[in-house]
Amino acid sequence: MRRIPTGAVLLVASAMPATADEGGSSIWIPGQYASFAAVPGDPGFSLETVFFVGNGSASQGTTFPRGGRLLSGTSDNQWYAYTTPTWTFEDPVLAGQLAVGVTFSLGGDDVFVSNVFTSRDGRARGTSGADSVTGVSDLYPSASLKWTVGRHNVMAYLMGSVPTGAYDPNRLAGVGAGHWAIDWGTAYTFLSGKYEFSLTAGTTYNFVNPSTQYQSGMDGHLDFGTSYALTPSAYVGAVGYFFDQLSPDTGGPLELGGFYSRVAGAGPQVGWSFAAGPVALDVNLRGYKEFASQNRPEGWNAWLTVSLSPAKRKGQP
Repeated sequence: MRRIPTGAVLLVASAMPATADEGGSSIWIPGQYASFAAVPGDPGFSLETVFFVGNGSASQGTTFPRGGRLLSGTSDNQWYAYTTPTWTFEDPVLAGQLAVGVTFSLGGDDVFVSNVFTSRDGRARGTSGADSVTGVSDLYPSASLKWTVGRHNVMAYLMGSVPTGAYDPNRLAGVGAGHWAIDWGTAYTFLSGKYEFSLTAGTTYNFVNPSTQYQSGMDGHLDFGTSYALTPSAYVGAVGYFFDQLSPDTGGPLELGGFYSRVAGAGPQVGWSFAAGPVALDVNLRGYKEFASQNRPEGWNAWLTVSLSPAKRKGQP
């Protein structure tokens, strides 16, 4: 029987300034959910670490607001490390499995901008600019409930974003969003023998950024993953996502209008699991190539997820 990868089960509540929404950024990182999203995990403590790298760029015809300025012709390289300790309760809650956790993160952002404009007169403030930041990012508490009926698994989740990260509206780069946000959604996983398919859909509400008085619109997102088991402990598959802004931004330059954004991405994944003494390790590697972007940089990103949990003793179910 295939072991369910713990890393794909846990909620990776995390965010980055992935430049619409303000600065072209969103609290939700498209692709953070993949396969086995709604499958219950083992009760007790687990620890998940996610390593993320990504690159995105936008032409000079795409303009982003940032700290009272307009930026065009952007190139952005980012890396993040997320750590999520999670406790999964053994006793049922509302006939489901409750898990609570919090995500801590550290990241780096390296930005180059071809043109920097003022939002008042549209004249260039210098022909180009570059900035680089490394620091602690925001904090993301989360909770999820999961139910299983035969081959069908369902999850409901709630995630918050607390603006504790390195953020300065006057800088081009940053690893914090600068405002509070809340994200909620649901997931479904069909699991039958060697085949698996998962869908995760959610919505993000962004609060006003107190530093800029800019409020990003509500965002909708859909992540999916499908996999085929090669062995009881290894699988391959495909992943993808679609991100779409549902309501307009407010508080920004009039020339930008509602500044709606969207992007899609797809790519391969591989995963495997094994035990190292008393610890069970689950590893997932996946990558995405983006397309169909609007008011958002387009590029690629890769995720390496490593999850640790107590290994089952011989004879345990």
